[in-house]
Amino acid sequence: MKMIYGVKDKPKFPAILVFAFQQLLAIMAATIAVPMIVGNGMSTSAALFGAGIGTLVYVAFTRAKSPVFLGSSFAFLGSMASAFGGGVAVGLGYLGLIIGAVLAGLVYVVIAIIVKAVGVNWVSKLMPAVVIGPTVAIIGLSLAGNAIGDLGATDANFAAADTSVNVYIKIICGVITLAVTMLCSVYGKKMGKLIPFIIGILAGYAAASVFFVIGNATGSDALKVIDYTALTSLFDKISINSFVALPDFTFFKAFGSFDQFSPAYLGTIAVAYIPVAFVVFAEHIADHKNLSSIIEHDLLKDPGLSNTLLGDGVGSMVGAVFGGCPNTTYGESVGCVAITKNASVRTIIVTAIEAMLISFIAPFVGFLSTIPSCVMGGVCVALYGFIAVSGLKMLQKVDLDDNRNLFTASVILIAGVGGMVLKFGNVTITEVACALILGILTNIMLGRKKSK
Repeated sequence: MKMIYGVKDKPKFPAILVFAFQQLLAIMAATIAVPMIVGNGMSTSAALFGAGIGTLVYVAFTRAKSPVFLGSSFAFLGSMASAFGGGVAVGLGYLGLIIGAVLAGLVYVVIAIIVKAVGVNWVSKLMPAVVIGPTVAIIGLSLAGNAIGDLGATDANFAAADTSVNVYIKIICGVITLAVTMLCSVYGKKMGKLIPFIIGILAGYAAASVFFVIGNATGSDALKVIDYTALTSLFDKISINSFVALPDFTFFKAFGSFDQFSPAYLGTIAVAYIPVAFVVFAEHIADHKNLSSIIEHDLLKDPGLSNTLLGDGVGSMVGAVFGGCPNTTYGESVGCVAITKNASVRTIIVTAIEAMLISFIAPFVGFLSTIPSCVMGGVCVALYGFIAVSGLKMLQKVDLDDNRNLFTASVILIAGVGGMVLKFGNVTITEVACALILGILTNIMLGRKKSK
């Protein structure tokens, strides 16, 4: 698809600040969700800083040729939980987070060295369009439940609600967000077309605020789909921390725990992290294949798979030192590039810098925390949908009248949509990885055939 801003383009400074903030909004919810799920006092602002600095490392290794943001990886949730398992001290657990991320990153480094030695042609042979297309689609489809869940339109949401009115208000706010985002993207002029997510989120936030005011006036809690506590609590007692706060970096908590470290604990961390790194490697390739099709430039050849792997691996190590979370390329970021047609790496760099700066600004972090999940759900319907459709577009040149191709695509889609996962202790092979592996095996078994 034709980009408004290409990879090397340099949007004007005021505009790039806005474009970067839009990217930040796209990746924000997922990036801070990982430390919130893991718990144990992990800092969301530190995770945001870690994602920012990890992205800058990635940009450096890829020579500013790949426009994607790195955020906290959900694939390592079980691994991160293992770092705190067995009643270990919290400080040791934080040290485990750093060591685990380093081990996972080293897997990427080793694979990058191998790729550098043997080239990348084997990737195209092992994962042709008939394999990678449906896999990319699964990345988007596997996230569909999260988007609709945030939007509020699920049986679980209705069953859990005190009244159905609350759920409907959430859906209304989410649909307003989605509608405004789509209208701006399709009919917007100039900046409106380039920042549909920001405009959509602001529209949904305004709608939620109106319902909150009405709910306050009428004493109806069912209308209050927005919670301002994260913002207002900062000013309960005015101090410097109400405006600027140092993120609780992971290395702060890990420092001083080296005397508790043991070979047995290292083994636990290694078993929890290293196998997952191979799973995320498969998703790394799928993300970069997808991004390559969007910007119409093969990133696996230039800057090269070895460089994207090094950027992802080393960026993940550095990010975890600060935020505790191993990072990975984000589908939300890829979707944002696709919808806005802005592939400028300058935008990604500014996004990373904004993420790092914002992590110190308490009111801004508080404000972002008040954005209702239903509003983000409305945006994610578009984001995840674009990821799924971009994968399906890769199948356009594939001969699906050939049963070899038809079966390969079919098993990937069904395994992924069906949620096929495999568990080996603390290691979980996600539906995306399972679908990809099954597709590769099917393609090999039936005999590879070049797509037309």
